[in-house]
Amino acid sequence: MNKSMLTGVLIGAAVATAGGAIAGYTAFADKTPDQAEVLDVREIKETKSTPREVCNDVAVTRQKPVKDQHQIIGSVAGAVIGGVLGNQVGGGSGKDIATVAGAAAGGYAGNKTQERMQANDTYTTTERRCNTVYDKHDEVVGYQVKYQIGEKTGSVRMDHDPGSSIPLKEGELVLSSNQ
Repeated sequence: MNKSMLTGVLIGAAVATAGGAIAGYTAFADKTPDQAEVLDVREIKETKSTPREVCNDVAVTRQKPVKDQHQIIGSVAGAVIGGVLGNQVGGGSGKDIATVAGAAAGGYAGNKTQERMQANDTYTTTERRCNTVYDKHDEVVGYQVKYQIGEKTGSVRMDHDPGSSIPLKEGELVLSSNQ
């Protein structure tokens, strides 16, 4: 084997070894990860109340308006009837006293009779009654995410479900869904 050939083989071997070493170094070099692995995602929920108006038609009983508030018609009619009946009792001055007493008692009785009749004089109507009710429901307001970067684990709250990984930028989590 001649000297130039031996030199070429040695130089070629040295270049190949150096190239392999450089390629191996870059293959096994410590790369900065570009994603965090998601280990667990849990929904964070809040109970929300939504108001709504509910209306129903309800039967309502009311008293009719009273035309004779002091029951004068009943008092007068009772007094007349009582006076007539009282006049039928007794004689002389006793008859006058019985007439007056009958008129007074009849007037009182007529007054109370008309008062009871007016209290029972009612009518029924339908009214719409409304009130506010609250419907409750659970709403997802965020996600508690457990993640791992290399050997380090952590937890973070996010506004969306990140899936299986979270992007990293310069070693920091990218939490916004629009980045």
